[in-house]
Amino acid sequence: MIKPIELVIFDCDGVLVDSERIAVRVQVALGAALGRPLTHQDVVARFIGRSHVAIREQVAAQLGHETAAAWAAQFEERHREAVDAELLPVEGLPEALDMITLPTCIASSGSHDKMRHTLGRTGLYERFAGRIYSAAEVARGKPAPDLFLHAAQHIGVDPAACVVVEDSRPGVRAARAAGMRSFGYAGGLTPAEDLAGPGTVIFHDMRELPALPALLALLALLAEQ
Repeated sequence: MIKPIELVIFDCDGVLVDSERIAVRVQVALGAALGRPLTHQDVVARFIGRSHVAIREQVAAQLGHETAAAWAAQFEERHREAVDAELLPVEGLPEALDMITLPTCIASSGSHDKMRHTLGRTGLYERFAGRIYSAAEVARGKPAPDLFLHAAQHIGVDPAACVVVEDSRPGVRAARAAGMRSFGYAGGLTPAEDLAGPGTVIFHDMRELPALPALLALLALLAEQ
């Protein structure tokens, strides 16, 4: 029997706050400046949805640890400045949150400091305070299932009763590995075909999100008949 949804787990960047576009722009600029030219598509494929540690390891493998450390420090500074100047919630997200009645939490590859900053700048932090989890708390980041399982355990919900809202390929892969269903948001940088797979419902507008748990319940009911 398929369990009904009891918890909605949100990714942060690209799902709650429209920060991925900023991050990609900054990463492309850093690559050009530090000797690792990257296209927009390169950054989306290699970096989006992954932790700062994983990104730093990728850079170190190509350019060495000293350059990777400089890259990480410059990214943090440039990203913070851009966030302060232009960050907004993902379009339609505040209205969607107002309509969701299920318990919610955040499980993100970003650090707690970063989330306090981005969620604070967009007025979303208080909506999730006390229910925010970072990849820094687990051994392995996405696409490993550790972070989502960690969040479910702390909230006290069976992973099979969780649904994850994600916008990246590592994120939906992590949800599947955790035994969770997922809603793949294809209104951002990652195309729908990169999010599609077993247990994932694709959507393109955050205003659609409040109706999706009911859709999952209907699909589960039909599957049992």
